[in-house]
Amino acid sequence: MKLFPEPFNPNENLLPFDGEVYYHGCVFSATKSAYFFQTLMNEIAWKNDEALIFGKRIITQRKVAWYGEKPFAYTYSKTTKYALPWTQSLLEIKAVVQQISGAAFNACLLNLYHNGTEGMAWHSDAEKDLQKDGVIASVSFGAERKFGFKHKKTSEKVYCLLENGSLLLMQGKTQTHWLHRLPTTTKVHSPRINLTFRTIVG
Repeated sequence: MKLFPEPFNPNENLLPFDGEVYYHGCVFSATKSAYFFQTLMNEIAWKNDEALIFGKRIITQRKVAWYGEKPFAYTYSKTTKYALPWTQSLLEIKAVVQQISGAAFNACLLNLYHNGTEGMAWHSDAEKDLQKDGVIASVSFGAERKFGFKHKKTSEKVYCLLENGSLLLMQGKTQTHWLHRLPTTTKVHSPRINLTFRTIVG
């Protein structure tokens, strides 16, 4: 396991092979991050997520929302969501992310983790609707959380800390060869909002 501490280099690939992940640190100021956190908490149409696990439908404590420039259908864990129209705040965040990443995004999946007991298991964002090998931009507001990657064949792991107002870019063959997760922890008692900007094709 490799953990990347500060100081970081946004041009340094965090993955040793088979993918590209770049951590840009805090791209939003503390004031702007607090503003976006509160705005997103209040204006986003949050709903508890659903997942099909071993044939049983589970309702998660974690809440999600799906937004985009069109009512894109997005299916994972055998559950389909249809994108709601962009809010002004999402457009403002997207503009910053696009400028830094050089990529264009037409949709965003949002997750609300109320505290450290809520996380995400190992998975890859490789749904057929997503642009293959495209950039997925992850923005974090709120509690700092550890984020992990695991190679699908070698099981090598890499971890980084996602700060309030930070940006992480996943691109290239990352989703093909690596899984990622947000591990649970008893040390975090405050909420975190995560936005993953994506490109839907077709």
